[in-house]
Amino acid sequence: MRGEVHSHLEKSIRPFIDLIDTLRSVGIHKDLALPTIAVIGDQSSGKSSVLEALSGVALPRGSGMVTRCPLELRLKKVTGGVSWKAVISYRDKKTEFVHSSLVERHVETAQNELAGKGVGICDELITLEVMSPDVCDLTLIDLPGIARVPVPGQPEDIENQIKSLITKFIEKQETINLVVVPCNTDIATTEALKMAQEVDPEGRRTIAILTKPDLIDRGTEKDILAIVHNKVIPLHKGYIMVKCRGQQQIDEKIPLEEATQIERDFFQNHDHFRCLLNEDKATIKCLAVKLTQNLVDHIKKSLPQLTEQIKTQLWEVKNELKECEAGPPLDTKGAKQFLIKILTRFNGQIYSLSSGELINAENLFVQLRAEFKKWNDHLNSTKTSFCSLKEFCQNYRGRELLGFSNYRGFEMVLQEHVAKLKKPAIELLIAIKAIILKQFKDVSYRCFQNFHVLQSITVNKIYNIQSSQEDKTEQRILEQFEMENMVYTQDPIYLKFLSEISEDTFSEDQLPVFDIKSKYSEMLQAYYEIVVQRMADQLPMMISFFMLKQTAQLLSTDMLSLLDGADVDELLFEDSEVGTRRRYLQARLDRLTATQELLSDFN
Repeated sequence: MRGEVHSHLEKSIRPFIDLIDTLRSVGIHKDLALPTIAVIGDQSSGKSSVLEALSGVALPRGSGMVTRCPLELRLKKVTGGVSWKAVISYRDKKTEFVHSSLVERHVETAQNELAGKGVGICDELITLEVMSPDVCDLTLIDLPGIARVPVPGQPEDIENQIKSLITKFIEKQETINLVVVPCNTDIATTEALKMAQEVDPEGRRTIAILTKPDLIDRGTEKDILAIVHNKVIPLHKGYIMVKCRGQQQIDEKIPLEEATQIERDFFQNHDHFRCLLNEDKATIKCLAVKLTQNLVDHIKKSLPQLTEQIKTQLWEVKNELKECEAGPPLDTKGAKQFLIKILTRFNGQIYSLSSGELINAENLFVQLRAEFKKWNDHLNSTKTSFCSLKEFCQNYRGRELLGFSNYRGFEMVLQEHVAKLKKPAIELLIAIKAIILKQFKDVSYRCFQNFHVLQSITVNKIYNIQSSQEDKTEQRILEQFEMENMVYTQDPIYLKFLSEISEDTFSEDQLPVFDIKSKYSEMLQAYYEIVVQRMADQLPMMISFFMLKQTAQLLSTDMLSLLDGADVDELLFEDSEVGTRRRYLQARLDRLTATQELLSDFN
């Protein structure tokens, strides 16, 4: 293959192919599809012979399944004294060797390790990098040949397994599909071409190679030419015919250089296929140039989209890593400092939440205000007209004679009315507790999401403090109702409300005059209005103080007590899933960052 690609092309081609090879080495193909050429064909289609002719090395070949794992073949044309060198890598293994005769053995060893000895397949990638002055600059991926009938030792669904593996590669828009088809078969029935058509119905990213032209039946030459000239199954990238070494030539150990000349002589002397030489539609040399040019063009078109995909994924990974956060240091001192840091942050968020500075999607004070409004609305709904004079005299008359007032009756009416507010008041407390409890727990989950032991301890503290505060608040509420039984307010306040309700103007000098039962309904309403306003403000303030502000203070103090003699390792113990996910995201971030830098330097 010496001199197959002209030197002026090499300078413009090599950087693009090296870029994609480097990106694949970085591992970015795990995150997004890279431009590549995938080689597919039915079993015994001549696929291995084509790759052998392109690479100049003897790959595993024979009847039945030869390729059992995806094989990435990186061909690099080198100068400067290097005669031939190869590196094979898979999983964490990497082997360098300098004798081309060892390729077949190393590939077989790799396939046996990945897919097991025998005839099984595996979707793990093997990379074979060949550096030589006698190869073209090209990278392609060889995929297992499509088998229709399982051989002994293969699962019954081997055909489906192979097709599924092939589809993973050829369905990607970034992949050029190189389909190998023997000339001596009906192209319309070729399974490999059918699969390529399914994922690329317009044939925009498919190239077909016609092999074994020396085995066609006489009289079918024109039919074959019609295929090559795109008249049967049109493909935008077209067809190329090649004649690789046959088994007899291999047995006779005819070198690849000589086989290349034999191939050219075959076409030059063929009555029907001679025209394909002038049309650049025949020989391995023509195939090498065409594949390289197609791959580079494909890479050039893909780079802008690749750059945008990197930006998008970087943004997503960084956000996910923020949620995952960095893990605690392994040393004791560092872990203690880390614990102090996350406890301080938790306390800061609890303080901000309780003071209204932390505004989140489920705004705490919006929810509290809504509950307090319900309480106020309920209070207002109880301001119904009090009993009439007749009803009052019947229900609350004591031993006094008619015409005399009974203050005790006045008190009883108010006390009974106010007592009905006790149950709604406790329900308000329970509702507020539930809201605050959820918000505090949410802060705990956010701050300690990776540390389930610390999270569990914190949630227990929240529950315990809230329960204690609930008891204290309920006691204060009941005391408030006890105080309301005293029926008290300042005289000017009472007179103000009485004047508004009765639409008369009263002063303290008139008090003996209007203390008559006919005014009791208005007097009750005036005082109850004061009770409503007092309770509308007092209970929300009381509940907010004990259930929110004081709870936040107690919780913050209690959290800091964890630092006294704490088992830091236990508190900062992470679930394996968290650590695994963080390592996975960090690895992705490293790959994406490295890729972004490579693309930036390239441009």
